[in-house]
Amino acid sequence: MVGVTHKLIVAALQMTSGPDVVANLAAAAQLLEQARASGARVAVLPENFSFMGLKSADKRAIAELDGDGPVQRFLSQQARELTLWIVGGTTPLQLEPGGRVGAACLVYSDDGRRVARYDKIHLFDVDIPGNSQSYRESADTAPAAPWARAVVVPTPAGLLGLSVCYDMRFPELYRQLVAAGAQWFAIPSSFTVPTGRAHWEVLLRSRAIENLSYVVAPAQWGHHANGRETYGDSLIVDYWGVVMSRLSDGNGVVAAALDLAAQAEARRNFPALTHRVL
Repeated sequence: MVGVTHKLIVAALQMTSGPDVVANLAAAAQLLEQARASGARVAVLPENFSFMGLKSADKRAIAELDGDGPVQRFLSQQARELTLWIVGGTTPLQLEPGGRVGAACLVYSDDGRRVARYDKIHLFDVDIPGNSQSYRESADTAPAAPWARAVVVPTPAGLLGLSVCYDMRFPELYRQLVAAGAQWFAIPSSFTVPTGRAHWEVLLRSRAIENLSYVVAPAQWGHHANGRETYGDSLIVDYWGVVMSRLSDGNGVVAAALDLAAQAEARRNFPALTHRVL
């Protein structure tokens, strides 16, 4: 595993992204600097950190080719200059010219190399109960290919399992990740206000508790140019389900130390993961 330290600081970054990629990247750069100043070695950006268009279809026009583009160069440069591992929330990557895009979470090591890509599996196609809000994410975003689904990445803070937002409602994904060795999960998100109030914290703490795993969940927050309002409340949760750090509202950074030795002891003494029969 990559130079793992048993106790290392990770950060979750909260943003209010809009349709201007340059402005979003400038805001992300400031937060990444804050994260590094806090002592973080790994920073996780929220879903849609680089772009939240006025219309869902706008992402097709700005989607980058896999391997190059302004957002990918930005992430690589920031990782290298700050000597910081960066989990790049999501950004649209082309799957076919002019077609639906992949909601790609890209991970860069602290020397600027891209070490992983995870495309969001579960797409937010819902009508929110008791609310007029309706979403069809699959209209312009394609789900991950089956062969690319469970992605685990060695980082200095331990083995990281990748997921995005709506994925958190599907616990079987996290079982696959923990079976592959994951010690912590990144769940960059852009939650609606109604579902955030009802389910955000309880779902994140559930994924942590049932897998005895840390959860780092950066979020979009506030009123966006497209008229959407997102919930915020970025959280870092420990393997026992305790909220270690949170940012309820506003843009900023929260950080906490992941203690892998304490987690390993808890997994030994409370071996629920080995008691599974299904």
